[in-house]
Amino acid sequence: MGKKTNKVIEPELVSDILPALPVSKGLPTTSDPFHRYLEEIRRYVVMPPEEQQAMAVKFRETGDRELAKALVTTNLRLVVKIALEYKSAYSNVLDLIQEGNVGLMKAVANYDPYKGTRLSYYASWWIRSYILKFLLDNFRLVKVGTTQAQKKLFYNLMREKERLEAQGIQAGPKLLASNLHVREKDVQEMTLRLSSRGGEVSLDKPLGDSEDRGPSQGELLVDGDEGADEKLARDQLLAILQDHLGEFLVTLNEKERILFQERLLAEEPKTLQEVADQFGISRERSRQIEVKVLEKLRKHMSTYFGIAAEPSEEA
Repeated sequence: MGKKTNKVIEPELVSDILPALPVSKGLPTTSDPFHRYLEEIRRYVVMPPEEQQAMAVKFRETGDRELAKALVTTNLRLVVKIALEYKSAYSNVLDLIQEGNVGLMKAVANYDPYKGTRLSYYASWWIRSYILKFLLDNFRLVKVGTTQAQKKLFYNLMREKERLEAQGIQAGPKLLASNLHVREKDVQEMTLRLSSRGGEVSLDKPLGDSEDRGPSQGELLVDGDEGADEKLARDQLLAILQDHLGEFLVTLNEKERILFQERLLAEEPKTLQEVADQFGISRERSRQIEVKVLEKLRKHMSTYFGIAAEPSEEA
């Protein structure tokens, strides 16, 4: 299957792709902010690619800001075109255009005219990147893309699902995870977050109807905070563990140390299968090593925690 690429709109094709403006019939221009913006950018001439290329070369040599401004203004319609592609994901198109314009300015500042790529082609990726970043940050009040896997899913999950279903293939979490090279659990979590069931709910919203408001969501939440005594004891145990962790790592061989750091200590731990593949061993053997490491940790820390170390069979 060939690599999918986003369609690139060249400048000479942009002049007629903007939405039609309301017919004024001699009356003052529209008060709608979006259409006022369209009226404004229609005043800027769209330069042909060859003229943009020559101007970009001159800008790179001189650093003249007026040249940069001209390169930006001639591509403002390209930003609108790309922003409108994401209108269904975010209703305020002007916000998307604003972010896209920032991406356009970054593109002009970083564009190298000697590499043979047209400015519009280069700028489209910057524009799209800034718009997608804005959507990612504002899609939910609670962030949905805080890891690389989640960002990959946010950008590609629905697209891949639609592609498979268009071919008559049932796009289940396992298949999607395999195609996108992420965990099946990540696919399930992102699917929920992107669905209507994964939206935010106000904690102040009453559970009852208008006649009987009832308690709010927040009033029924259980306070899961631990007490002061429990927190103090936990902090003390963690401090002891941190102080003597270095001593414990010295007692481990290379495989045990890597497994301990990359599976048991990591914020995003590897799976047993990933550890097994890394060492060239079976999944069961990696599980046995993990059991052995945990037993070594319990024995090593038993002195500091005041617990007795019980004998156990070696894995």
